[in-house]
Amino acid sequence: MARQPGFDFFGFGDKLAGEGEVREKFWRTAKKAARQIPFMEEVVAAYYCAMDKDTPLRAKGILLAALGYFVLPIDFIPDVIFGLGFTDDIAVLTAAITAVSAHITPAHRQAVRDAIADKS
Repeated sequence: MARQPGFDFFGFGDKLAGEGEVREKFWRTAKKAARQIPFMEEVVAAYYCAMDKDTPLRAKGILLAALGYFVLPIDFIPDVIFGLGFTDDIAVLTAAITAVSAHITPAHRQAVRDAIADKS
């Protein structure tokens, strides 16, 4: 029996990052940005909200787009520029978190506190 192909986003086939790779990139970028983004706990809560199966699809889409921009190495303002590098990321993340703040639950914020405790 022939294997059914999965949904192919923009013709990338199986070249898209797997969930494990996305998680790894998110945590690597989050650690690097923690000193420069004053609301990093909200960003991580947004990550947990986006990964939550109960979060509405529209909210997931907004959050995943913003978090994707956050972890991508190519930005409008490169992240390596000290003092300015994360300003565009901050703007995108602030807009996304504000737009879906009703879906970021106390459980997501508790997951952040637990993750911080585990990583300490």
